[in-house]
Amino acid sequence: QVKLVESGGGLVQPGGSLRLSCAASGSIFSIFLMGWYRQAPGKQRELVATITNGGSPNYADSVKGRFTISRDNAKNTVYLQMNSLKPEDTAVYYCKTPSAGWGQGTQVTVSS
Repeated sequence: QVKLVESGGGLVQPGGSLRLSCAASGSIFSIFLMGWYRQAPGKQRELVATITNGGSPNYADSVKGRFTISRDNAKNTVYLQMNSLKPEDTAVYYCKTPSAGWGQGTQVTVSS
């Protein structure tokens, strides 16, 4: 079982950028699929992006072209680079894999 801890959230203006990090308590080398979810106020939690062990990404249509998911298996860390941020990106962001439970998440607020 792997425990995941998210960090890197904060307050940013529209059009700005943030990079989120997800640190794993153990090796992620053998974990095939890692992903990022988000939950906005009053909304259901939604899948934002996934990445395979080999580095193949997939994105929700709402973030495609703006967000980039990556992983560094040697550092046991997954990243989410968020560019051209919009107010509708405001949410708590969670890192997830099937073998891990939900953590605390990290708050991202996009506002002028």
